[in-house]
Amino acid sequence: TQVKNPQQVQEAGKETRTLQMDSREKKQGDIKHKRRKQNEPVETTPVDIWFDDVDPDDIEAALGPEAGKVARENLNIRNDRTLQALTKAVAIDCEMVGVGPTGEDSILARVSVVNVFGKCVYDKYVKPSENVTDYRTAVSGIRPEHLKSGEDFKTVQKEVADILRDRILVGHALHNDLKILLLDHPKKKIRDTQRYKPFKNQVKSLRPSLKLLCEKLLNVKVQTSEHSSVQDAQAAMRLYTLVKKQWEASLKEIPKAKKN
Repeated sequence: TQVKNPQQVQEAGKETRTLQMDSREKKQGDIKHKRRKQNEPVETTPVDIWFDDVDPDDIEAALGPEAGKVARENLNIRNDRTLQALTKAVAIDCEMVGVGPTGEDSILARVSVVNVFGKCVYDKYVKPSENVTDYRTAVSGIRPEHLKSGEDFKTVQKEVADILRDRILVGHALHNDLKILLLDHPKKKIRDTQRYKPFKNQVKSLRPSLKLLCEKLLNVKVQTSEHSSVQDAQAAMRLYTLVKKQWEASLKEIPKAKKN
């Protein structure tokens, strides 16, 4: 992730910015076979769970709470503090407010980042660099009091850039978020839920909204009133984890196809 140079910042400031076997060694003859009572739950052990880069939440949903617990232990995820850690993939979403005579131009007001577990790892309001003429509260959820104690834009920009560096970036219509942050990110590390072709085909839309994708693919309603950048980032991450294996596999197939 790169911060754009001062000249680009100055020029962009004038633009509209619309947005991871325990085998028990027993001597021969030591193993005794007991008949299990009917309906007695089977205890899940580490040896029963084989997974490669699978979210423990997904394992829990498929195999039950005990399986999820073992998976988290295998990943050394034993407490909420660890769940709050940065992961290989993070999702981002920004909220903007309007500036200028008509309030049509946009500046950053809030940026939120969540990890692959949907836990918020970064959430800050940004102090406006110019007079806000439209808080867009009905959509952005931003109010004057939120920005009074906001951070300086450059501070937020640097902190976000540091978080995104070398990570897979998930989001919806990410070009808008990167533009308002004046940041670049390697194309090969971007996972944009608006641009993922299987999603577009499933909902029959060339530019599906986050709201539509969540409703059709997750059976979840989002953005029913004021937007929340945390919730929108969580929604984008959930969509990504839903098809993570297929998505990542499809990206590995592209170079092979070009060679043929």
